[in-house]
Amino acid sequence: MTRAWFVTGTDTGVGKTLVSAALLHALALHHPRVVGMKPVAAGAEPHGAGWANDDVLALRAASTVQVPPELDNPVLLPDPLSPHIAARRAGVTIDIDHIASCYRQLRTLADAVVVEGAGGFLVPLGEDSTGADLAQALALPVLLVVGLRLGCLNHSLLTLEAIRARGLVLAGWVANHIDPLMQAQDDNIAYLQRHLRAPMLARIPFSLAPDPKTIAITVPPA
Repeated sequence: MTRAWFVTGTDTGVGKTLVSAALLHALALHHPRVVGMKPVAAGAEPHGAGWANDDVLALRAASTVQVPPELDNPVLLPDPLSPHIAARRAGVTIDIDHIASCYRQLRTLADAVVVEGAGGFLVPLGEDSTGADLAQALALPVLLVVGLRLGCLNHSLLTLEAIRARGLVLAGWVANHIDPLMQAQDDNIAYLQRHLRAPMLARIPFSLAPDPKTIAITVPPA
């Protein structure tokens, strides 16, 4: 049976890719075939004979199986903008049903799949769809990456409410120290441990160049 999770964050730039890659490395210790998926990636750079997104490349580097790019990154958008704006500029409609089909195909190729969402949980994918709709369509347990900075408590609790409103389960969360000047960091983490009511899977210290291979992360229940 394939294990899988949906990774979201309290905001963009909080370390979802880092955590997703760390989870893939942890899973690879117990499963021969693990693969990351970035359904929607906004922002592409030249890569080889084509184009790629840095987050997608990081997930591929942490995966143990190579899959067709149209499966692990079904939607690649040129501009580093909110997906709904980047898609409109590219003349693309983000089709959640198509993404779900790609995900189901990935499940047949791997023992574990880590799906990284774009931005925060409610990031718009279209005029009438969000990342929450995608998570709901995939029906996966959710892993929340909390970027520790001022405001993270509000963002965390709002995200938790949105996850539960979709009938999904918060399987665990990760505290990522992204602001080295943040005050009362331990107090913030203690509050989240009491109120998120899910296991803290890792606490990642601040680093200018974090390495996902060195992060000790507990594999959440699936």
